[in-house]
Amino acid sequence: MEFRYLGNSGLKISELTFGNWLTHGSQVENDTATQCVRAALDVGISTFDTADVYANTQAETVLGEALKGERRESLEIFTKVYGPTGPKQHNDTGLSRKHITESINGSLKRLQTDYVDLYQAHRYDVETPLEETMQTFADLVRQGKVLYIGVSEWNAQQLREASALAKELKIQLVSNQPEYSLLWRVIEGEVVPASKELGISQIVWSPIAQGVLTGKYKKGQDLPEGSRATDEKGGAGMISRWLKDDVLEAVAALEPIANDLGLTQAQLSLAWVLNNDNVASAIIGASRPEQVTSNAVASGVKLEADVVARIEQVFEGLAETDPSKTQMPAGREA
Repeated sequence: MEFRYLGNSGLKISELTFGNWLTHGSQVENDTATQCVRAALDVGISTFDTADVYANTQAETVLGEALKGERRESLEIFTKVYGPTGPKQHNDTGLSRKHITESINGSLKRLQTDYVDLYQAHRYDVETPLEETMQTFADLVRQGKVLYIGVSEWNAQQLREASALAKELKIQLVSNQPEYSLLWRVIEGEVVPASKELGISQIVWSPIAQGVLTGKYKKGQDLPEGSRATDEKGGAGMISRWLKDDVLEAVAALEPIANDLGLTQAQLSLAWVLNNDNVASAIIGASRPEQVTSNAVASGVKLEADVVARIEQVFEGLAETDPSKTQMPAGREA
C-alpha cells in the first residue's frame, strides 16, 4: 500500500480508503464487516471513511468495534456531518453550530475515539451561514476533537469561499469527497483545477461505479442474483443509470486492456482514478474480505500514457462531465 499527502498538509493517507457507506450496519452482518476491516488492515490500508448518517449511525458503531484495540496513531479515521440521525426534527440536520456540535460528540462515542482525523461537511448547507459552519469547525479543531476539515460534493465556488474562511480562522481545509470514476468525471472541469489552486485533495467515492466497472453486469444478460443492482435498499437506483447497452459495451472493452496489464477490471478502474494527481485516495467498499484484498492491488499501479489513451478512447462520450452536477442532492448519502 502506498500513501499520499492529503491536500496541502502533512497528513499522509493510504491510496485506498476503506468506506462503509452501503454495507456496514445494513447489508452486511457485523462479523463479516469486521472481517472486511481486518482485511483492509492486513493489506496496509490505514484510512477509514464513514458518516453518522450511514445506516442511521450503525456504520460508525460497527467501524468503532472493528477497530477497537488497534493503535490509534496508526489510523486515519474520517466521518461526516449533515444528515439527520435522530427523529428528523427541526435542528437534526444541516451544518448549524448546534447540529455539528451534537453530531461530533455522537460520532466520537460510536467510533470509540477521542478525535477524528478528518471531519467532513457531507453536503453544502444553503440555509446556514458558511461563517457559522466554519467557525464551529475551527472550534472543534481547537478543542482537539478534529484534526483536519473536509467537505463532500462541494462545487468550485463553495470550495473557494470555505478555503478563504479556513485561512482566516487558521484551520486546514484539506479535502473534498466527490463521486469520480471512468463514468462520472464532473469534477475534472472546475472542481479539480480550483482544488489544486487551494491545496485541496479529492477523496473519491464510487471509483468503480457501484461495481459496474468490474464487468459483472453484461449486455443482454439478466442481473446477477444478489448483486447491488437487484437490491432496492442497497443502491439499485444509482446503478441503473449505468446499465445501458453502450455503457456495458464500453465496460466489456475494458477487459482486454486490464488483461494485458495482468489486472482485473476493478483494479484497472481504481488505478485510472489514482492516476489523477489531485486524488489522494479512492474509497473502496466491500461485502466480502476477498474484495478488499483484490482491490488493494491497484495501489502503486502506474498507467503509461498509451494505456490511458486506450481507456479514454473506449469511454469517449460516455462519462458524465456536466459541472452543474457537481453537488448531488443531500438525499444521496455517499
